[in-house]
Amino acid sequence: MQMRFARRIKSFHSRCFRSRQIEPIANMSPTKTTITKKPSTPSSSTTDSAIVKCNMAITTHMRNGQCDLALGVFKGMPRRTPVSWNAMVSGYLSNERFDLAREVFNKMPERDLVSWNVMISGYVRNGNLGAARSLFDLMPERDVVSWNAMLSGYAQNGYVDEARRVFDEMPVKNSISWNGILAAYVQNGRIEEASLLFESKPDWHVVSWNCLMGGYVRKRRLGDARHIFDRMPVRDEVSWSTMISGYAQDGKLSEARILFDESPIRDVFTWTAMVSGYVQNGKVDEARRVFDEMPEKNSVSWNAMIAGYSQCKRMDMARELFESMPCKNVSSWNTMITAYANNGEIASARKFFDRMPRRDCISWAAIIAGYAQTGDREEALRLFVEMKRDGGRLNRSTFTCVLSTCADIAALELGMQTHGQLVKAGYESGCFVGNALLAMYCRCGCIDEAFNVFEDISDKDIVSWNTMIAGYARHGFGKEALQVFESMKSAGIKPDDVTMVGVLSACSHTGLVDRGTEYFHSMNQNYGITANSKHYTCMIDLLGRAGRLNDAQNLMNSMPFEPDAATWGALLGASRIHDNTELAEKAAEMIFEMEPENAGMYVLLSNLYAASGRWSDVGRMRLKMRDTGIRKVPGYSWVEVQNKIHTFSVGDCTHQDTGRIYAFLEELDLRMKQDGYVCETKLVLHDVDEEEKEHMLKYHSEKLAVAFGILNIPAGRPIRVMKNLRVCADCHTAIKHISNIVKRVIILRDSNRFHHFNGGVCSCGDYW
Repeated sequence: MQMRFARRIKSFHSRCFRSRQIEPIANMSPTKTTITKKPSTPSSSTTDSAIVKCNMAITTHMRNGQCDLALGVFKGMPRRTPVSWNAMVSGYLSNERFDLAREVFNKMPERDLVSWNVMISGYVRNGNLGAARSLFDLMPERDVVSWNAMLSGYAQNGYVDEARRVFDEMPVKNSISWNGILAAYVQNGRIEEASLLFESKPDWHVVSWNCLMGGYVRKRRLGDARHIFDRMPVRDEVSWSTMISGYAQDGKLSEARILFDESPIRDVFTWTAMVSGYVQNGKVDEARRVFDEMPEKNSVSWNAMIAGYSQCKRMDMARELFESMPCKNVSSWNTMITAYANNGEIASARKFFDRMPRRDCISWAAIIAGYAQTGDREEALRLFVEMKRDGGRLNRSTFTCVLSTCADIAALELGMQTHGQLVKAGYESGCFVGNALLAMYCRCGCIDEAFNVFEDISDKDIVSWNTMIAGYARHGFGKEALQVFESMKSAGIKPDDVTMVGVLSACSHTGLVDRGTEYFHSMNQNYGITANSKHYTCMIDLLGRAGRLNDAQNLMNSMPFEPDAATWGALLGASRIHDNTELAEKAAEMIFEMEPENAGMYVLLSNLYAASGRWSDVGRMRLKMRDTGIRKVPGYSWVEVQNKIHTFSVGDCTHQDTGRIYAFLEELDLRMKQDGYVCETKLVLHDVDEEEKEHMLKYHSEKLAVAFGILNIPAGRPIRVMKNLRVCADCHTAIKHISNIVKRVIILRDSNRFHHFNGGVCSCGDYW
C-alpha cells in the first residue's frame, strides 16, 4: 500500500508538471535559439492539411512504439514545421530513445517554446539536471511551463532547496507551480515545510489536500493525516483511499474498516485499498473475502490479491486466481513471474515469461533478476543479450540487475558494454545505477575504473562511499580506502556501521594495526556506532594476521555477545598463518558446533595438520567429513575471453585447449624454477612423495585459468582470473613468478580479496 501511495504521489507530481526528463547537450549553439510563434508560410506544393496529416502520422507511430515508421514519414516530408520536429523529439523521448531525441533537437533549424520545454523535460527525466539547467539558461524566452519543468526536475531528484529557489524566482506562478513545490516537500519527507506552505494559501485543490495528507501517512503521523482529512472541504475517492491505506499500513485494520464502511464513495480503488491492507498485514483470507465482495474489480485488484497469495507462498491459489482473471495485463504476468522467482521456482517463472503475449522492461527485469537470484547468472546474462536483440527497452532496474550479475561472475566485457549502453540511453551515473556500475568495476578487478565512476557520481550517497571504501579494501589498497573515508567525512557524510566494516577491513588487509585499533575504539564516540559482530571479526582478523593472537583472544573474550562462526573463523585463519595448532583446534571445535557442515573449516584445519606433518590428524579430518556427509567444496577458477566465461577445475582436461594449456604450463614450470620458484609441497593434503606433491600442485585451477588467459588475451591487457575459494599459497607464489616471466599484469579475485600481480610482486605484499 505504501508503494501505491508513492505511485499516487508520483502521478500527482506528473499531473502538476506534464513534463518528462533527460541528459547533456551536444553541439548546442545559441545561434539556433529562434523562437517561432507562427508557422511558416506553406509552399505552393505543400498544403497545411498535408503537413498536419504527416504530423499526426508521426505522433500515431510514436505512440505505438513504431519509431522507424515515424522517421520514415518525417524524412518523406517535403517541408517540415517546428511541430514536425517537436513530434519527433517528444516521440523519441516517450519511447526512451533519448540519444535520438537529442540528435533531432540539435539538428532543428528553428525551435519554438515547445521544443525547448520538451527537451528540458527530457533531460530532467534522465536525471541530468546540469544539462537541463544549461538548456534552460540558453532559452531566449521562457513561459511558466519552462519554469515548472525545472522546478519538477529539482523536486523529483531531491533538490528541494533548488526547487524552492526556482519557485521563488518565477515571474508568474500557476496552480501547477504551487502544487509542484508542495509535492516536492512531501516527496522528500520535509512535511513541516509542506505544512507551512499549505497554511500560507487558502485555495488549494483537493489533489493538494490529498498530497499533504498522504505525506503524513508516509510519516506514519496518522493523527495529523486524519486532521487534514477531517478539514477537507471536499473529498474524492483518493482522499478516502489514502486514509484507509494509512490505517491499514499501520496495522490498524479496525479503523481502516470503519472508515471504509463510512465512505460515501466506494470505487474500485477504495475496495482495493482494503484488500491491500489485509494483504500487507498477512490476513490473506480476510483480503479474499473483501475481494470476493467487490462489485467491480480492475487489474490492480486482481494483482493485489495474487501478490497476497504469493507473499505467503500459496502459489497454487495465486495461479488459480491468475488463470481466472478476466483482465490480464502485462502487470499481471509480471506479478506471477516475480512471485515464482521470489519463491525460488524459476522454472515456473520462465514458463509464464515464455507464455506472455507482450513483454515490457519490467518483465525482462523480473526474469533476469530471478535467474540471478537463483545462481544461474549465465542464463541471466544470456536473457539480457536476447532482450537487446529483440529490441526490449532497458530501464534502470534492468541495468542495475545486469551490472550486479556481471559483478558476481566478473563478466567485465559485458559489464563494460552495458556501461556504454547505459550512457547511450541517457542514464546519468546517479546513485541508483551509478552504485551498481561502481560495484561492478570493483568486483571485476578494475579499481581505477571504479574510482572514475565514483568521481562521476554527482550525488554520492552513503552506499557510493561505502562501496568505494570496501572496493579499495578488498583490493588491498588500504591507504586509498582511508583517504576516501577522510574525504567522506569532509563531505559531511556521516559514517554508518557498514562504513566502519570497510575501514577496519582496509586496515586488516594492509596490516595497519594501530590505525584500525584507533578507529575501532573511537567509532562509538565519534560516530555513534556500536560495534557489532562484523566489527569485532575485522578486529580479530587484524590482530591475528599481525601475530597478536593473545590480543585477538582477549578481544574476543571481552565481546558483549557470544562470538559467531565468522569470528572464530578469523581466529582459525590467523592461527593457520602463524602455525598455532592448539588455538586452531580450539577455534575449529567451536565452529564445528555452530556450523557442523562448514567444509571450509575442516580444510583449513587439515592444511595446518598437513603443514605440520600430522598425517594421522589429516586422515581423522577426512574420516570425520565422510562420516558426517560433508563434502569439500570443489575449487574452480574462471577467466573471461571475448565475452565468454571459461571455467577450470583442478587437473581439468575438458577444455578444448587443454593440450596448449598443459604444454604452456610445463614450459612455465621450467622457467619459474629458473626464476627461483620453489613448490610449497607442505600444502598437499596427502602423504605422498615430493615429486607427486609437485605434480598435484602444478595443475590447480587458478594456474590453468592464468595460462589460458596468457595464451588468449592480447598483450598489454590485464589477465583477470576469479576463484570461488581462497587462492592457495603455492599458486600465489607461482603467479608472482609468472607475472615476472611473461611481463603481464595478472589480477586474481578469490573468495576473500583481490591480488594484483605485476613484475613478480603482489599488491598484498604477501600479507594475506
